[in-house]
This record gives sequence, C-alpha cells and structure tokens, in this order.
Amino acid sequence: EMAERLGFTFPFCFDGSQDVAKAYRAACTPDFYLFDRDRRLVYRGQFDDSRPGSNKPVTGRDLRAAIDATLAGKPVDSNQKASIGCSIKWKTQE
Repeated sequence: EMAERLGFTFPFCFDGSQDVAKAYRAACTPDFYLFDRDRRLVYRGQFDDSRPGSNKPVTGRDLRAAIDATLAGKPVDSNQKASIGCSIKWKTQE
C-alpha cells in the first residue's frame, strides 16, 4: 500500500519480520546489495563516501560504478567499501 501511495515504479520489499535482512546478513542501514541478471550478488557496500556532517557531496559513486559495470557485462570491482550507518535494531524473538 505504501509503495503504491508513494508511486514507486520499482520492486519494493517491506521486511517487517526482518527475515530478509537476516538472510542477507545486513548489518546496518543503509546497506546496498546489487544482483546481476542471474541473481548473483555482485556488490554489497556503501552508496558513496558521503556521511552526515562530512561535507562530502552525495554522489552515489560507489553503487553507480557497480551498476554501470554490471550493465556493461564487466566484473564489479572487488574492492568494495562496507556500508556505514545505523545498526539494525533486531526484534526480539517471541
């Protein structure tokens, strides 16, 4: 409902149970994952070098480079910087 209300034109997953985050071993938000056409994970890392208060512009450079390489059929650089953000607040198991 939210995706429709906001006009999302891309696949969207609301992970209320946190099962998807656990399956992908997500550590923080944001944590970016990019898959190729064969659904192989080709990138997991940061969006770019910007951080709140760092005065570095938000460019999406790291993720964009991975997307461009994937679309061009080239290997994604294996030197991927881990995402840095807020840790995921895991729900307690009932």
